Amino acid sequence: MTQLLAGKVVFITGAARGQGRNHAIRLAQEGAAVIAVDVCASVSEDVGYAAATEADLDETARLVRAEGREIVTAVADVRDLEALRAAVASGVEKFGRLDVVIANAGIATWNRFWEMPEEQWSTLVDINLNGVWRTMAAAVPSMIEAGNGGSIVIVSSAAGVAEAPGCAHYSAAKHGLVGLARTAATELGSFDIRVNSIHPGAVETEMGNDPNVGKVLTAHPEYMNSYKWPLTSVPRTTVEDISNAVVYLATDLSRAVTGTKIVIDMGQTMA
Repeated sequence: MTQLLAGKVVFITGAARGQGRNHAIRLAQEGAAVIAVDVCASVSEDVGYAAATEADLDETARLVRAEGREIVTAVADVRDLEALRAAVASGVEKFGRLDVVIANAGIATWNRFWEMPEEQWSTLVDINLNGVWRTMAAAVPSMIEAGNGGSIVIVSSAAGVAEAPGCAHYSAAKHGLVGLARTAATELGSFDIRVNSIHPGAVETEMGNDPNVGKVLTAHPEYMNSYKWPLTSVPRTTVEDISNAVVYLATDLSRAVTGTKIVIDMGQTMA
């Protein structure tokens, strides 16, 4: 069976579990070596779900190796540009190239925008928006220098194409990623590097099962008008659904696709 990423190298943030781990496994199955980073720690007291750990990142590494592929891991915060640069440099030194970036790391917290402390707003935006910029800033020079082209997949959200009452900072950051993706696609086009964003709806992960969601929607049931039921019989997406889109965008299957959005939400954000 032909592997779509044979000989290629992928850099993934937020890879310790959930979507990031599954992306690492799927891309390894397609033949890629992996550079995987995660903060492996709590980043905010406002986050309502348990943080990933170094043991989780080790398990991602084990699962990638079980697919017969090599992996380099690093504990790194996407708020630390130098740590991201070091992780990329370590991976490129080992594997000799970098072809694909999956900017996946992110958090979710909940509050009405005028009631949240400034720190709650700024921490999330610094991770979910600025952290993607740092990821790309750390990775793109190696991609350009190699001269092999490549693909960058930015993990936004359904909240990046629609309103998300109860988490305006999250929606603002995820909308911001669309502008970043489109602009980066233009700036990197001459280097044959494609940039696209994906927009998952509710996904079966730790973040997707945050208990704070229910608290906010119970307190403000009128917000449910924005969180519509899916059009399909399946109530929510799985990590595999999201990885299918990542594989498509990471490989030559999508060689003519750049500067676009792929929404993966069972039709929930359709107007």
